[in-house]
This record gives sequence, structure tokens and C-alpha cells, in this order.
Amino acid sequence: METATNILLIIAVIISFNVMIFVHELGHFIAARWRGLKIDKFQVWFGKPIWSKTINGVQYGLGWIPAGGFVALPQLAPMDAIEGESSSTEPLPPISPIDKIIVAIAGPIFSLLLALTIGLVVWNVGKPQDTIHATQIGYIKKDSPAEKAGLQLGDTVLAINGKAVRGFVGGLDCITENIVLSEGQEILFTVQRPGESQTRTIVSSFETMPTAWYQRRALRQVGISYTNPATVDAMLPHSPAEKAGLKKSDQIVAVDGTQIWSTPQFSQLIEAGNYKEITASVKRGEETLEIKITPAKPLTPAAAKPMLGIAWNTDGIVDSHLVYPNPIRQCKDSVKMMVATLSALISPNSGIGVDQLSSPIGIAKAKFDILKTENGWRRLLAFLVIINVNLGIFNMLPFPVLDGGHTMLAVMEMVARKPVKARILEYVQSACALVLISLFLYISSKDIGGFFGPNEKEEKTTFAP
Repeated sequence: METATNILLIIAVIISFNVMIFVHELGHFIAARWRGLKIDKFQVWFGKPIWSKTINGVQYGLGWIPAGGFVALPQLAPMDAIEGESSSTEPLPPISPIDKIIVAIAGPIFSLLLALTIGLVVWNVGKPQDTIHATQIGYIKKDSPAEKAGLQLGDTVLAINGKAVRGFVGGLDCITENIVLSEGQEILFTVQRPGESQTRTIVSSFETMPTAWYQRRALRQVGISYTNPATVDAMLPHSPAEKAGLKKSDQIVAVDGTQIWSTPQFSQLIEAGNYKEITASVKRGEETLEIKITPAKPLTPAAAKPMLGIAWNTDGIVDSHLVYPNPIRQCKDSVKMMVATLSALISPNSGIGVDQLSSPIGIAKAKFDILKTENGWRRLLAFLVIINVNLGIFNMLPFPVLDGGHTMLAVMEMVARKPVKARILEYVQSACALVLISLFLYISSKDIGGFFGPNEKEEKTTFAP
């Protein structure tokens, strides 16, 4: 049953990819027909066609490299490196710069129109909020930049680098995203400490976890997490927690007199105490009990963590209630995120590089993972809005081979009142195509490397240590 479900999800991912590529290229195709341009090919995906059919002089096909697509227009610019040699042998009349601009921008316009169309659906069916609203620090990793900087449990983060934050993760106004997209060697935290009337500004460094050479670099982090109640959801049979008398829905509020701000902090205290008996202050209904628990030593190697056998209740941590943003709002938010990412990408002082981008392989995996979640189809629709907005904007970058490059060359032609020499343009287009293909292969290798898991052992576990 699971195999059949996975196959259906893979088919859904492939269809969603082909639809957005087809619509983008359809924009070029319709505009070229309208302006009377010669059309050689209309192909989804790159490379030699694994299927093709010629109708009225146009070769329609499906390439073998699952990335992008193209409409071959020999009057627009030489694109032999990507589209193959032109089938036209007769000389073709030149076209005006206006025609070139119209045909070039039609693809991105269709991508944006598709984003708005999908956005209309999202507006009606809704999408999960998927935001963690907590801004109070509930966990600080030992020896982390946050601990060294002086951040403390219970601090409420008000702003990062002067920008107000309204959640821990889930948007550009959240803590995690502002740490990841920060620039420079320092991150300024504006915090409100319990019991103090004045805010504090704390300067922290950051760290990135080591990864293997075939994986993308890790993102910036300072070693903090959010507050969440340590509420028992289940216990392993015959575990120390069960033997001590803990029950479902018990909330552990302190360990040996230390207040518990989050489940990771609780696990941190247990690990620090090794196998020492602890006294847990447990809130059960209206009363608070003192329960002694002795962690067990696992049967696995001695380096393993002490175990209590508790599974935590995570209900309410992530706000996943349905929201209904209008299509314009969805597209504006997508544009803001892409602009922020591009700004960090070109900045020499940020931790974002091209290896953090995703190729179609990474995007396909993200779609597959999204579809496996509850309300996955709603999340996928919202994700498609983002992808189509990104596709439209990315293609308008003034880089030869891209639609923005064609537009830029047409504007230069209008200003100079003569086209760029065909031989020079062919060399430029081929060189840029090579750069683009190399970049695609590099990013794809990082996506593939990500399938082999993180470089270091995962710290998070289902059951508390």
C-alpha cells in the first residue's frame, strides 16, 4: 500500500513540474505565434528528445534531462548549446527589438499568471500556517555562540539586527530566518529578560555545522530553540519513567529545582547528570508532585545517552491552522522571500551561497515530502505559488540565455539601433549556456548529496534520553 502511495505521489510531483514548465514555455510559444516568429521546437525538459512529433513544421518533444524546457526561436538568439541546431535552412527576416522583448517576457508573465491562478485556489481552500510563534528562548546548546554571548533561558527575542521578530520559524519576520539570512560576523539580539524593565542588546557570533564535501554547507545557527512544555504523551513499557509513576499528560516543570523551559533543555539536564537519580517536579492537574526517576543505561555502547523512555506531546507547538491569504498577498510574500535570498546570495558577508539553492531534484524531493504530510495537497499548492513566482523572476534576471538576457540584448539593440553581431552573440550564448549547465549540475550534486543524510549524528530523538 505504501509503495502504491509513493508511486502516486511521484506521479503528482512529475505532473506538477511539467505543468509549470509547459505554461512558461506556452507563453513564449503564443507570443512568438502572435508576432510571426519562426518556431523550430517546443520541448519540455532539456537534452535529446525521448519523444517528439512534428506538426506544421514545429517539433514538439520531451527531453531526457528533467529540468526546464524551451521554445526554439532562431530569430531571437542562437541557442544551439541548449536547443540543438536549428532546422531552418532558409534565411529568416530579422525581427524588431519590441518583438524580442514581447516574446522574452511572455514566459515569465505566464509563470506569474499561473502563480496567481493557483493562488486563487489556495485563497479558497486555505493552507496551513506552519509557524512557530514562540519567541522566548527555551533551550541553549552547551558551548554554543548563544551561550558564550550571554543569552539566557527565558529571554524573549524582540528583534534581530534591529528587525522585529514575531515567531521562531515560518517567515521573514521569524528568528530562524533572520539568523540564516544575516550578514557580517555578528548577530545583534534585542531581548527582554524576565524581571527586567529595560531591553538588552546582546551581540552573538554564529556557527555552521560541518558537512561532507558532497553536501551543501549548513546554514548559520547560534544554538537556541523555543519554549515548549515538557508534557508526557507516552512512555516505553517498563521504562524508568513508567516505573517512577509518570502518567500521560503529566507536565515536568522542574528537575532538581531547575525550571524546565523546553523538552530539549530537559534532555540536556538528564544527559549532563549521566545516570544520576533526579527529582522531577510534575504538574498533574491542580497538584504538583515530586517524583524521583533514575535514568537507565542503554544496552547499546557506553557512549549512548541515559534513557527515561518518554515521548513528548508536541500538540500546539506548530501553528498549522488554515489561513486564506489572497493571491496578491501570496505572490508578494514569495517575491519578498526571493529578494531576501538573492540579496544574501550576492552579498560577500552572508552565509548563503549557490550551494544552498535547489535544483529540480531538490524541489521534487521537497514536493514529495510535502505531499506526505497532513494537508499535503494544500501545502503543495502554496509551494507551487512560490515556485512559479521564483521561476518568473529568475528567468527575468539579465543573464544571457535567460529571458531577462534576451530582453537586455533587445534593449541594447534599441539603444544602439543595430543588433549585436551574430557571431559574437553565438559565442556569448554558448558560454553562458555552459555556465548555466555547470551550475545546474553543481547544485544537483548537492541535492543528491543530501540524500545520504547529515554529516553528524542527529541530536533529536522520539523519546527523551
